[in-house]
Amino acid sequence: MGRRALILVEGCAWGCGLLYVQAAQRLGLHPIILSADPTQFDYLAAEGIEAIRVDTSDLDAVIRECSRVGAAYDIAGITGRPLVYATVGHLCQHFDLSGPNPAAIERCRDKFTQRQLLAGAGVPMPAYRLATNAKDVERSAAEIGLPVILKPTVSGGSTGVRLCRNFEEVAEHTTYLLGGKYTWLSSPRILVEECAEGPYYGADIMGNEVVGIGSGEFGPPPHFVYRQFTYPALLTDEDYNRIADISLSCLRALDLGWGPTNIEFRWTKDGPVVIEVNPRMGGTPDPQLVRLAYGIDLITEHIKLAIGDKCDLRRRHSHTAAARFLVADRDGTLDWIGGDSQAGAVSGVSEVKFYVPPRTPIVRKGDYRDTIGHVIVASTSYAQTEATLNRAVDFIDWVITAFPTSGE
Repeated sequence: MGRRALILVEGCAWGCGLLYVQAAQRLGLHPIILSADPTQFDYLAAEGIEAIRVDTSDLDAVIRECSRVGAAYDIAGITGRPLVYATVGHLCQHFDLSGPNPAAIERCRDKFTQRQLLAGAGVPMPAYRLATNAKDVERSAAEIGLPVILKPTVSGGSTGVRLCRNFEEVAEHTTYLLGGKYTWLSSPRILVEECAEGPYYGADIMGNEVVGIGSGEFGPPPHFVYRQFTYPALLTDEDYNRIADISLSCLRALDLGWGPTNIEFRWTKDGPVVIEVNPRMGGTPDPQLVRLAYGIDLITEHIKLAIGDKCDLRRRHSHTAAARFLVADRDGTLDWIGGDSQAGAVSGVSEVKFYVPPRTPIVRKGDYRDTIGHVIVASTSYAQTEATLNRAVDFIDWVITAFPTSGE
C-alpha cells in the first residue's frame, strides 16, 4: 500500500486546521482535506495540501470519495470539524478505523437531549426548559425566573445565545431567533436556561483523562464573547478534583470517552454546574495554551488516537499560558490594524494573530465572529503572564470607521 493519509473532513476545530496539517506531516502522514468548499482554507495553497471537493453533508458521497482516496493511499485515520464530527464517526465505523461514537456525538450535539441525559445521571446543571414558540419561551422564562439565557438547541461559538434580563429582552431575542433572521442548523427549538452566575472554567479531556482546566472571561453582557482564557485555572486541588469528577460523570452519561472533549462550567454559590459538553477539541487558541502550559500537544495526541496509536498525556512542565482576544468595539470598516510586530517582540509572547485584514466590513454578531485576533503569552507564573499579556496588547490598535448612513 502507498503513503499513509489522514483525511480531514471540512478541516478541524475552529482555527486549528493548519495545526492539524502540520502535526499530521510531523507524524509522517499525508493530510487530505475533503470539503464542500476547499477555497475557505487559506493555508492549502501555501502548504501545498491536497484538497477534494465533495458534499460533506452527503455521507454516501463522502464514503465514495474516501474509497477513491483509499485506492491511492493507506487511509490511516479520519477526523474533521465539529459540525461534521458525527459524519467522521460514521466514516470511521465504515472503514474500521479508530474514531468517535457517531450516535453519542449526535445526541450530544442537541443541547436539550444532552441536558436530559446529564440530568438523568444527576450531573449538576442550571434549570432548563425547551420551547418551540414565543409563548413557550415566555412561560419557561417565568417558571425558571429572570434572568435567563436563550440559545438554539443546536449551535456553536455562542451563535444565537443571549442573556435576557427582562421579558422585553426575552421577547426581542425570541423574535430574532424565530423571525427569520437567525440561520438554524436544525428545526427551530430554543433552550431556555437559568443564568448560572460565577467564574467560568473549561475542562480539556482526551479519552477518559482530564488533561487540565482553564479559566475564562467574557466581554460585557448580554452576549458571551471571550475576552481572555488562562491555563491552568487558579484552583485548589479540592476544587480541581470536583470539576474533574463531574467531567468524568458527563462522559459516562453521554457515552463519550474517545478522543477530545471540552466541558464548560460555571462555579455558582452551590458549586460547579455544567454549562455545556462539547464532544470535540476546543478551537484555537485552546490547544496552544495546553501545549504552552503543560507541554502536551493535544492535536498530535488526537491524531495518534485517530490512526490507532497510543497517546501520551504526560505533563512536561507547569507554566501559565493566557490568550487575550481582540474584539471589535463597533460596526464599520476595519481601516487599519497594527502593532503586531511590536507585541510579538515582547519577551514571553508566543503568538500574535489577526483574523481579518484591513478593509474588512465588521458587523458584530454577539458571538465568536466578533473577535478579530488574539495574543498568546506564557511564563512560569500567573502574575508574569498577566503582566506580559497586558504589555503586549497595549501595542495593538485598530481603526474601525462607521458605515455611511443613508443619504451620505
